[in-house]
Amino acid sequence: MITIRAAQLTDVAEMMPLLHEYARQAEILPRTEDDVYRSIREWVVAEETGRVVGMGALLILWRDLAEIRSLVIDPTTHGQGAGRQIVNYLIAEAERLNIPRLFALTRKPGFFLKLGFHVTRIENLPRKVKRDCVYCPKFHACDEVAVIMPLAQDILHHDDHEPLLAVPRMIHYENGHELIPLMAA
Repeated sequence: MITIRAAQLTDVAEMMPLLHEYARQAEILPRTEDDVYRSIREWVVAEETGRVVGMGALLILWRDLAEIRSLVIDPTTHGQGAGRQIVNYLIAEAERLNIPRLFALTRKPGFFLKLGFHVTRIENLPRKVKRDCVYCPKFHACDEVAVIMPLAQDILHHDDHEPLLAVPRMIHYENGHELIPLMAA
């Protein structure tokens, strides 16, 4: 049975090999042990029989936006729902914090679409671009898809009168003939 819980400092030693392996494969940005210790409050882990088999982090970028990042699952645990459980845990945490939009950058958009996210353009996430993307070696040839989930349906504008939540519109996405909502900002 897989349990999802907040990460603890004692988990870092188990987390690092999995994070390093996914970074080596260029699936996630590299994370140093120092970074993980300093950001431990952002992390959740999936645990099975006392062993960390997956993890992810919730990074708050601003009052209206958070990112699910470094979502990794031990290959021996793929297909058992750990990724879905981690994302659901992080969605609940973002809702608890009243964050109206949650996004992720991924090479597996289908996984996030099944969980209620919508495809968007990275240009709609300028805080992410300024904070991380400009430092990424793949910045000019990014192969990740941005996905977003509005969490506060009733909030359309914040006090600066700028759009807070995007309004979905339909586009043809390159996965057959399926129409997928694209969030326009």
